[in-house]
Formats: sequence, C-alpha cells, structure tokens
Amino acid sequence: MHSRLTTRSLPAIALAGAALCHAVPALAHDFWIEPAVFTPAAGASLPVTLRVGEDFNGTSQPFVPDWFVDFSVTSAAGRERVRGFVGDDPATTLALQAPGLRLIGYHSTRSFVDLDAERFDKYLQAEGLESVRELRRQRGQDKASGREYYSRCAKSLVSAGDGPAAGFDRVLGYPLELIPQANPYALAPGKALPLVLHYRGKPIPDVLVIAFTADQPARRFQARTGADGRVTLPLDRAGRWLVKAVHMIEVPDTDPAADWESFWASLTFEVRGRA
Repeated sequence: MHSRLTTRSLPAIALAGAALCHAVPALAHDFWIEPAVFTPAAGASLPVTLRVGEDFNGTSQPFVPDWFVDFSVTSAAGRERVRGFVGDDPATTLALQAPGLRLIGYHSTRSFVDLDAERFDKYLQAEGLESVRELRRQRGQDKASGREYYSRCAKSLVSAGDGPAAGFDRVLGYPLELIPQANPYALAPGKALPLVLHYRGKPIPDVLVIAFTADQPARRFQARTGADGRVTLPLDRAGRWLVKAVHMIEVPDTDPAADWESFWASLTFEVRGRA
C-alpha cells in the first residue's frame, strides 16, 4: 500500500527538516539574517530569511516562535516584534513604510548539541576558541565529546530609501552582540568598519571576529577584539557582508547535561559600490 503526501502534510515535513538544522548547528554552524535586498525602496515590502549554513550559503529556517526569545525590527519609530505565522519561510516580510535604517534582530532560545571530540576540536579551532581547546587539553578532555548549549544573536542592517542614517549602533541587549561604530551604508569599498563586541552588556576582549562577503567567502578578514572590546575590519569590496563572532563559557558542574555554552553573534549588511 502506497502512502501519499498531501498539501497539509508539507508544512510539517518542512518544519521537521528545519528543526534538524536548528538542532545540529555545528555541522553547518553560521546563522545569519538575510533580507531579500539590503537597500530596498521606502514603502516596499521586504522578505527576510533566517539562514543556517556556511560561507554565506545555507538552508532557510521558518518562523517558529518557540525557537526565539526576540525577533524584532528597530527603526526611528522604535522597536517592534516581527510578525509571522508558524512555518512562514521567508520567516517574515517587513513593511517599510518610511525611509531610513532598519535593524533586524533575532535572539534564539538555547539549544543543545553533543559533538564527537574530533568535530568539536575542529569547530573550536575554526572559531578561534583556543582558550577552550587548551583548557580541554590541560584537563585531559580533548578526547571527550563536546556537550554544549548554544544560542544565536543575529542582527541585520537594512537601508530603506534615502532616509535618516541614525540607528546603525543601536544595542538590542543580546547576550553577545556586534555593534557597528559607523554606518556601513556610508562607507565606500576600501574603507574600514569599526565595531565593538558586547557580552552581557559589557565590552569583551580577545574574541575572534571574522568578516567575509557572499561572493568571495574564502577571502576573509579577521582580528581579535582589544581590551575595550573593539575591532576594526577592512571592507575592501562591495557586496553583502557577514561579520561573526563566537564566545564560549564553562557550564557549572551543577548542570549534568552540558560542559560548555556558546553564544554566536552575527551582523549582515551591504557595502555599495562607488557611484
């Protein structure tokens, strides 16, 4: 007897596939917000996709309220929650009624993953988490699996029309947050973007920050934050940029489920070509 898929069953299947991506980030670990365009016209409707993957290439995640603590958009008019229905993909569509900058933010709920030792070590190395690698080696844990809580702190900056340029440095209060100190849309290719990285509302030093574009993801710039949490990265070319950082802490011994907890910050925007 053959089973038959119905149109009603398709959303459930899509959600199940997305849940797998949500649950196992370290197989394709970057998470970012990807608007359909970064410089829409004022008054336009803007589809916004949530993506998980690598090298600015990944699968989309639908709108699922249980998966996030905050999903919001901030403009000169204030901050409001993003609206959507369960299963929407793109996750939301914004109505850009006035010109100006929009800061889209997404703070996920905490999830859990257990990775084998080799995979966990490669991930620590790729994200610049050398202090964690060294601590595991010192404790003789480098052959043990990595049991980890993780959460996402993603932001995207969109410029609608020719409106006010204020708001690029708004702080959303996420556990780990990349905050640009200049408006990327006012920078020409070849200029540098200063940023500050906050952890729990305070600047955090010695965290690796990585930046790359969608069309040349292998050509990356990276630097560690200074004592003041600041870092400056060159924006040497036009295109869609993704900036990311990961911070990891130990989980107290009173929690038997995990040994570590990581926080993943990302910021997307576009650098426009010279006129």
